[in-house]
Amino acid sequence: MPTIDKAHPSDIPALIELLASLFAQEAEFTPDAEAQRRGLGTIINNPDAGAILVLREGERILGMVNLLFTVSTALGARVALLEDMVVAPQARGCGHGSLLLSQALSFAREAGCKRVTLLTDGDNLAAQRFYERHEFRASGMLPMRLLLY
Repeated sequence: MPTIDKAHPSDIPALIELLASLFAQEAEFTPDAEAQRRGLGTIINNPDAGAILVLREGERILGMVNLLFTVSTALGARVALLEDMVVAPQARGCGHGSLLLSQALSFAREAGCKRVTLLTDGDNLAAQRFYERHEFRASGMLPMRLLLY
């Protein structure tokens, strides 16, 4: 039976592999192992920034989800951005994603978050249906980005 816990620095190589499979299907991102190593390490080593939860089966990591914390002035409270939700291709279709998402939402509630926001590709209808089944709703807000490098 799979378990879910917070990621440790020793998990980073396996998490980089999961991110490579995720970024291969996303329009705006490409794998960059060194960038992913830096980002994962920053989150794992700074609990005030957020948390990475991992789905384990024995020693194998089957999935991950990343929660980043910020403060909403509209709500006057902590909120979370859910990023990098991915289950290994060979472990999909078994309910692992639902289990991981459920635990991430519980973790966010326990951390005092009043809202969880996520982004998904506009053409990723399967992901949109998955999140809708878990009561996420499309927002009228339009995400906009400016790369600063």
